[in-house]
Amino acid sequence: MEQHLFQLLEAINKNANLNQKKMADICGISIGKVNYLIHDLTFGDYIYSEKKGRNISYFLTQKGIDFLKTGIQAYHDKKVNIHQEPLTEIKQAVILAAGTRKDFNKPAGLMEIDGITLLQRNIDILQENGINDIVIVTGFKPDAFEAFPEFNHYQFVHNPKYKWTGSMASLAQAHGTITNDFLLIEDDILIEERAIKEILSHPQRDCVLITNESGSGDEAFVEIKNGYLHKISKDIHQFNRIDGEMIGISKLSYEVYSKMVEEYQQKNKNPLIHYEYMLLDISRHYNIGYLNMHNLVWGEIDSWQHFNTVTEKIYPMLMRKEAEFREIFIKSHLMEALDLAYEDIEDIQPFGGMTNKNFKVVIKGKEFVLRIPGNGTESMINRKEEKFNAALASNLGIDTELVYFNEETGVKIAELIQDAETLTPKMTKRQDIMELTTAIFRTLHFSNLKMANRFDVFERIDEYERLMREANGQPYEHFEDARKQVMVLKGIYQDMNFNLTPCHNDALPQNMVKSGENKVYLIDWEYSGMNDPMWDLAWHAMESDFSPEEEELFLTLYLQEDVIPLEIQQRMIMNKIFQDFLWTIWTVIKEAKGDDFGTYGTDLLARCRKNLEHDLIREMTYEFKK
Repeated sequence: MEQHLFQLLEAINKNANLNQKKMADICGISIGKVNYLIHDLTFGDYIYSEKKGRNISYFLTQKGIDFLKTGIQAYHDKKVNIHQEPLTEIKQAVILAAGTRKDFNKPAGLMEIDGITLLQRNIDILQENGINDIVIVTGFKPDAFEAFPEFNHYQFVHNPKYKWTGSMASLAQAHGTITNDFLLIEDDILIEERAIKEILSHPQRDCVLITNESGSGDEAFVEIKNGYLHKISKDIHQFNRIDGEMIGISKLSYEVYSKMVEEYQQKNKNPLIHYEYMLLDISRHYNIGYLNMHNLVWGEIDSWQHFNTVTEKIYPMLMRKEAEFREIFIKSHLMEALDLAYEDIEDIQPFGGMTNKNFKVVIKGKEFVLRIPGNGTESMINRKEEKFNAALASNLGIDTELVYFNEETGVKIAELIQDAETLTPKMTKRQDIMELTTAIFRTLHFSNLKMANRFDVFERIDEYERLMREANGQPYEHFEDARKQVMVLKGIYQDMNFNLTPCHNDALPQNMVKSGENKVYLIDWEYSGMNDPMWDLAWHAMESDFSPEEEELFLTLYLQEDVIPLEIQQRMIMNKIFQDFLWTIWTVIKEAKGDDFGTYGTDLLARCRKNLEHDLIREMTYEFKK
């Protein structure tokens, strides 16, 4: 990041009239990254801007000129480490929560700020960045964590000698649980979420996070030499120069961590040593990098004085800054996708969405919907197939026009439906709405189009169960009993003879949007594919909570027949069972990754088990077993 910071300041210093797209080209980074840096430099009073019409010019302040003058030569003198190993995706984190906090009489991470514990906030940020394997090292008051059931599915290790040892002993205690590169966080840290994102994406596998000196009186000062960690100390008199303050967040490779543990267990004679100094010892032989984030909003909570400072001053500032960067993050997606200027994006408002983050955006007076995929969706959804299928739906006229779709990230921009009214279960029970919804299903199912993939529920069950195991998800009670019965039905269902058609496969009312009096759109095609059309009808009927009479009317409107064939009835109830079972597993996966769906998953499984007792299922199972 520091390299790009200097490059950007150099570029601005040479030409104040560069637009952000040109800055991105010069620095070799995205427009979104330029936005981050411009905001950060402005916030820190390194640059200022002047707007003339639609054009913005940027200028260095005296502080910015001084910073550029003293830092640029050091950057150009850095040497390339040709032996640097490739970046490894971080999936594990260790949170050190063993230290004594006499002021609080509990671990600092359990202190609440704005209704949420410090520990939970940091875990939420980790999970938002794909880290779900979390190890918490306890020492002082370990029983205090029992009052927080939300932490039950994380790994805990205990340092029984926390009173007489430093933080390296606690970190070494986690050795048996660590399997790869990981992120190390101290439990008393409150920090901007972008800091976690930046250090995870930093190209060096071993690096410490540093920032400007805080002036707290308890700083761990850092000196950098030739681009790597050179010195750490709380004694300012030991430094030729101070490059920043170490915060308490580091990214460590498994190899370096193993060296630290080996050094501590076999050679160290001081049990009070902290991990920072053990890391410094290792840096004599191995390059330990750094990430210097200027003007970072952060704080630590070691005492009531710290707590009051954090809650009264630092946290409100952090919330404002995170909101600003969240807006920049959203705008950067739009700018890169549609080649827009920052000022072209006039408004952003959040929408709902169980899997994704959706936003209504206004661009040059026109309204669109931006979708940014949620946590963990990359392993569950094939975006290339979704793009192909969504385009088919748009061409059929049953969804709005796709403006942009990124197959790699899943970011999607579509036209906003005018006079939009999202259907509710109550609305879908009306006959006039049923006529619209069944018409859209008929248009899709009878289109004779070929989607890019097949949605095979049994393949999905196998895949989701694998993902559930990987995420350490815990199935609900009675899951295994239901699974055995579902597998019996699998044999019956696969012997049936029916044609596969294009299907939406997630046709709950919230994915249907009414526009005016006579038009309904079917949106969000993530799970689409060739399937039994009864899947769509069964899911829609269940999520609309149709009574038997309402479901009969719905099916007669779809079939355009007064009598519903027995096979249709059988396929309807079987598909209800299969999808409730499948989405139960989906919910377990999502919850293991940090989402909270309340009783949704257990309700699905309960409905699945109830339908397994349906008369039609009993009859089919009896015949099959004969």
